[in-house]
Amino acid sequence: MSNDYALAYGTHASPLDGRCAMEWVSYLAGEAHSDEPVCVSPVLRAMCIALNDGLEHAPRQRLRPYLTRTIGTAGDGLDPERGWMAMDWLTRVYTPAWLHLAGLHRSGDELASLSPVAGRRSLRRSLAVLEDTRRQARAARAHAYGVALPSGWAATVAGREAAWACAGAAAWAAARLGVGDAAGDRARSAARATSGDAAAIAIRHSRDPAYGCARAVARAVLAPTLETLSESALALLDRMLPTEVLAVPEPVTSPDVSLALT
Repeated sequence: MSNDYALAYGTHASPLDGRCAMEWVSYLAGEAHSDEPVCVSPVLRAMCIALNDGLEHAPRQRLRPYLTRTIGTAGDGLDPERGWMAMDWLTRVYTPAWLHLAGLHRSGDELASLSPVAGRRSLRRSLAVLEDTRRQARAARAHAYGVALPSGWAATVAGREAAWACAGAAAWAAARLGVGDAAGDRARSAARATSGDAAAIAIRHSRDPAYGCARAVARAVLAPTLETLSESALALLDRMLPTEVLAVPEPVTSPDVSLALT
């Protein structure tokens, strides 16, 4: 089986410039070149695009086995369920991971032990805990940096950017489309702010924030957690997809390329 193709970052005006994950799906499904194949669920499409663009080149290739499984998911009626799965992951996996990294174990355990977020009622219950945790994380960040540290804001921004990269952004995109009401917006916002503050605390604990580039330090300190969450986000994508792998459609046999989606 051939492995002579690669998923590229971003969108491309022409296949000659490369193809991202969803542009490959358009090709495989026999559609016109686009990163918005009509055969794919909007929730899955948003998540795959965010993962494609958030991962570095080598780990991005791990999306390839999922591509044919997205074909035919548009209109399958499962997008609300997928949205709740993403919201649950943001609440009970993603945010606790950052809280634990910052040493805020009680808050992390409280979120992780919540009942699954699978509907409006459970969302309301988890939202109260999320917003309380958000206040706690903000206070802990302020205490960690203190008012006399001018680089505290730079570290906070760097932490938030790094923490949200890839996995967080992907689940947020899926949850936004699948759970689109005001409570969902508040929950996503709380998860993002809490995780960013926790990441900033972890950066502060790692070194004097007045030294070095905040973004470089953020990448180094947060890399293991980011890698773990990327793995978890791929597992989440796997659960969102049909279990049956579709046969490779006819366009893949065209003379210009031979693909193996494994």
